[in-house]
Amino acid sequence: MADDVKSGRRYHSPRRAEQAAATRRAVLGAAREVFVAKGYAAATIADIAARAGVAVDTVYAAVGRKPALLRALVETALSGTDVAVPARQRDYVREIAAAPTAPEKLAIYARAVTAIQQRLASVFLALRDAAGTDPDCAALWAEISDRRARNMRDFAADLRGTGELRADLTDDEVADVVWSMNAAEYWDLLVTRRGWSPDRFAAWLTDAWTRTLLATSPPPGAPR
Repeated sequence: MADDVKSGRRYHSPRRAEQAAATRRAVLGAAREVFVAKGYAAATIADIAARAGVAVDTVYAAVGRKPALLRALVETALSGTDVAVPARQRDYVREIAAAPTAPEKLAIYARAVTAIQQRLASVFLALRDAAGTDPDCAALWAEISDRRARNMRDFAADLRGTGELRADLTDDEVADVVWSMNAAEYWDLLVTRRGWSPDRFAAWLTDAWTRTLLATSPPPGAPR
């Protein structure tokens, strides 16, 4: 280690990196629990540190202040990894792009939305509620919502390329329909409040999008 310091090379320890990543995960897990239980405004860094079993300074060092914690929770829930991943680089987006037909693309995305909402919905609803009074949260809410809308326009264009979308729907209309139904609020209504299972929710999205958006829909029970 001394030789590395003298030579100007930065010392890197895989064990330290693993410990740092584990601490970050613990902090984010604690932040999720505290934000959902207490609300963003009432939550404190001290609450999060206590839940994670670390010092307050460790929370700041591992992730940052409350706005940074909330952003990290949203981004990692969307990516399904420990870090933010741009939409085009996510596995399910690549799978959708490779699928040859619109029904296949819709089914892949419905499954992805279901997996994402199991991680995201409670956090995103906490963000929505906090956006009413906190400027940082309002900015993050608007940013993520607008980004979702842009991604759905890209998805609509991809669907259009199959030649299977209804001709009377514009790409913007297709994007708006998908955007409204992939929202955390929609998940909350059906899964949290009405008791639907995730599998039922995924099947419903696939069926509803197929029947609503495609020029020809297969009969009930037919292979898709």
